[in-house]
Order: sequence, then structure tokens, then C-alpha cells
Amino acid sequence: MILLGHGENSIFEILLELQNDYSALKLIPIIADIRNEQRLDSVFAQHHPQVVFHAAAHKHVPLMEANPVEAITNNVLGTRNVVQAALDHNVERFVLISTDKAVHPSSIYGATKRLAEAIVLDAAHKPARAGGTKENKRAFTVVRFGNVLGSRGSIIPIFKNQIANGGPITITHPDMFRFFMTIPEAVYLVLQASSMNNGGEVFVLNMGEPVRILDLAEDLIKLSGLEPQKDIEIAFTGIRPGEKLTEELWDEGTSLIQTSHPDIFRLDQDAASSLNLDLTQAIEQLSTLSLSADAQSIAKLLDQLIPGSTIFNAPHDYLEV
Repeated sequence: MILLGHGENSIFEILLELQNDYSALKLIPIIADIRNEQRLDSVFAQHHPQVVFHAAAHKHVPLMEANPVEAITNNVLGTRNVVQAALDHNVERFVLISTDKAVHPSSIYGATKRLAEAIVLDAAHKPARAGGTKENKRAFTVVRFGNVLGSRGSIIPIFKNQIANGGPITITHPDMFRFFMTIPEAVYLVLQASSMNNGGEVFVLNMGEPVRILDLAEDLIKLSGLEPQKDIEIAFTGIRPGEKLTEELWDEGTSLIQTSHPDIFRLDQDAASSLNLDLTQAIEQLSTLSLSADAQSIAKLLDQLIPGSTIFNAPHDYLEV
């Protein structure tokens, strides 16, 4: 198993965990930046991975609003680099971990993930370069789902820390809803979906009903043996740049197809290929704008490229950052 990431501490932590739990498993830790095409090509040439799970992304919505260039170079250009390396070195299966924020994106992050989806879906129809196969499709696919409880940046550890400090718990809006699942659920379903892909699919995981963040906070306070608004204050801070009150897992009017697993659905093929654009030209334009650090033009272009996006016209302060 190859563990590739840019953050050395994250790789070190997962390496220790896996060595402890699976001592017989050969583990290869690699510190690399997916924005470095030559480095990726070298890694793929040396290790010849059969299956790639691509989860590398800058995911914090307000931070990416303030740093759109980083979102573009990492989430879009980095995904292009990983996909190209997978094509060049005949990777058998490729799975992009995507997000509900890619649907009608109101944030830079969501838009970059929608473009990352498009890059992977486009690659499903491309032959590999050196010694490539002549298959009609390559097993490159997207798995889209919502928030994962306990993952890095998850709201639960933040709330627990705020409770331990005596409050307040901070929530952006009383009517903020999000989809949630646990880490074991997400991993299990991603692995299941990866085994059933033939190429070019967008799989959507069953996230159940969306959860109101306020209810989640109140439940955590009660589970701590305390009373909301008496022992622990709940303060509303206002919606942050790029955020929506509710998220969606697919575009309106999209048909979902049931797979062999009850909690995994597949978008119909037209919906999976819904971005009608010249992908190569779009990536070149975004690359040029990232070099000039032109945040306003990046936001305008993302709105033009992605149907239903509301990035540039949203009341954001990030455009001046």
C-alpha cells in the first residue's frame, strides 16, 4: 500500500496506525505534492499502482474563499496531474473522492471539486499513452458524499473542544443543515462503489436525512451532562463566505439508478457528463489566472464553467483578499 501525501505529519500518523493494525502489510510512505507533475510521474513509474484513491484536496470552504489560487492549483491542476499519471502508467482503477458541495457550488472549493469530477470522467474515455489498452472506457469513477464525522476538520471535535472550554458553541446559522456519515460507513461504501465501476460513473452514497447543526450541538451538550443555553451557550455567528444553508447530492431533475448495493446510487450518464465545456481550455485558463492571482476572474470563470454555480455574485469578501 502506497501512502502519498503532502503533509508529512499526516502520513506519519497513518503509517504508525497501519503498522500497528496490519503488521504484515508492506507500506510505502511517500511525501509528494500533487502539483508536481514530474514527481508524480516518477512515483507512478517506480511503484506502478493498480488502484488509486484520490482524496487530496484543500477542503475548508472559507479558507479557500480567501485563497482561491491554492484551491485551483491543488484541487483542479493537482487532480489533472494525478489523473494524467494514472493514464500514463496504466492504472487499472481510479476513484475520486468528491463532495456534495460540488452540486450548484456557491464556493470556490465546491466548484474546484466539480471540475475535478469532470477531469476524472473525461479520463475514463481516454486511452493510456505508453502501452495503453484499447478499451472503450477506463475504470475511472467519482464517489460523491457529504460530511464525515470525526474526519479532519469535522465539526464534532470542534464542538467537543468548545464544550470542554465552557462554551460557547459557535454555529453559523440556526437553520444550517448538513449530511453526515461516520468514517467506517464512508470507507466501506467507497470501497464497495470502487469495485462496481466500469468507467465514467458518478456514484452517490446514501447519506440519509440532513441533520440540523443546532440539533447536533444540543445533543452533544446533553451527552456531556450539561444543559444547552444554561451551562453551555450557543452563539450564532452568521453564514461564512461560500457556505449554503443546505447541500445537495445531485442536480435537480437528475435520475438516480439503484446499484447492487442498497446505499449506493449511480447518476444517469447524461448527468454524470453534465459539464458541457472544453476541459483542456478551461484548465489552461484557470492555470493562467492562478499565476496572476486574479481572484475575481477566477470566480467569474468558475461561474461560467459550472451550471448553477453562484460564486462571483455571492456576497463574499474573499475577492479583495
